[in-house]
Amino acid sequence: PDGTFGQDVFAYYLSVSCNHCTEPICVEVCPSTAMDQDENGIIIVDQAKCMGCKYCQWACPYDAPQYRTDTGRMSKCDFCIDEIAIGNDPACVAACPTRALTIGELDELQKGSEGRAVFAPLPDPVYTTPSAVFKPHRLSKPGNSKIGTIANPEENKDV
Repeated sequence: PDGTFGQDVFAYYLSVSCNHCTEPICVEVCPSTAMDQDENGIIIVDQAKCMGCKYCQWACPYDAPQYRTDTGRMSKCDFCIDEIAIGNDPACVAACPTRALTIGELDELQKGSEGRAVFAPLPDPVYTTPSAVFKPHRLSKPGNSKIGTIANPEENKDV
């Protein structure tokens, strides 16, 4: 009817922690070699080597490494490497109430998808080749979209 407004608001939740990239820029820029990639592709931070320079945080397009003011060092998701070692799922997978998260071989996870999805606010995966597979929402914006905002950036800042 005349004089009414239609809504065009769209929101979706996307938790972006470490994507354990095949080509991890955080590992490449770390001057102390504290950032490393294990044989399973999991990116870890060796706390004994970390100097807290934040180079990894500045370089990571996902803003995954975070500076911890209490330790003066960087921290990030280690994919619950200790849980995986004993056969359990990472905590995020185990705790996901909608079962939207899963763990598996990358080739298997990519089956039925059109490769690595490119949608806002994620950077183009061509730069880091992340080991995460996302199925974008049908209303999500293309990766190069400047429309919209991240409404809760404070959740991903200094711990």
